[in-house]
Order: sequence, then C-alpha cells, then structure tokens
Amino acid sequence: MANLGTSFNVNDLPEDNGGNFEPIPAGDYTVKITDTELKDTKAGDGQYIKLRLDVTGPKHEGRVLFTNINIRNKNPKAEEIARQQLGSILRAVGVDTFTDTDQLIGGDLTVKVTVKDDPQYGPGNEVKGFKALNGSKPPAPSAAPAAQSGGGAKPPWMK
Repeated sequence: MANLGTSFNVNDLPEDNGGNFEPIPAGDYTVKITDTELKDTKAGDGQYIKLRLDVTGPKHEGRVLFTNINIRNKNPKAEEIARQQLGSILRAVGVDTFTDTDQLIGGDLTVKVTVKDDPQYGPGNEVKGFKALNGSKPPAPSAAPAAQSGGGAKPPWMK
C-alpha cells in the first residue's frame, strides 16, 4: 500500500470522456511499437510476446492496437505462425538477432488490420500482417560490439 500524502474527492476531479473503444476500419496502418511484454499463457504451458502498437497514420493517429506472438506453444502450428510473424516484425524494424523484447520498442512498421466480431467482447481489431514502412527494406542493422551484453545487434533507432 502507498500513502498518497493527500486525499482526492471524486467531485473535484474532471470526468473522463471514456475513450474510443470502437475498432478502427480494416486496412494498412503505420504503427510504432511502444511496449512489449513476455507473458505466460493461461494454461502455463507456453509464452507469448504482447505488443502495444500506437497508430501513427495515415488515419486514426493515437489509437492503440495490441497483438500477441505465441513464441512457445504446445501447438506446433501456433509456433509456426508465431515464427513467421516474428520474422516479419524483425525484418520490418531492422533487427537481425533478437534476444530481448525491448529491442522492438521504438520500431516503426506497417500492419494489416482487420475487424473481427468476437462473440464475448463484440467487434474489435486484429493485426494480421507486418511489413516495413511503404513496403521498403528496413535500414540495415548496426553491428553490435562483441562485448555487448544481450548478444544481439541494436536496431537502428537505439544507436
């Protein structure tokens, strides 16, 4: 527990507009990876990388998308799909050797977004594809010094 050192009265605080939870339309969007987290699956028998993607254009700037990449899963097909997705992400942001999820933070790329209708949660977005911005090749990754911890090259935006 943390003592705030003051008190807040709900009647003195501004109301939040509630944000926009409607899905963005299907299409291609430019995004920046702003957060990553390695998490265990609910069953506890696998792991996935949770990515936060902040939309930077061409429309719906400021909206946030989330996607999960199942890097360890008892289902071989799920792992195969995840490896394809991870390969696309790494190529798109210019990371050649991946050892830490933080290597992705700050990376810009294009994602293909669809709208799904989840019976439990209603309509929402799903990220279906990843590619370098404007379909171009990403910048070549910089070489990492041999003594650097983590073992991988830093992506171009982390120089």
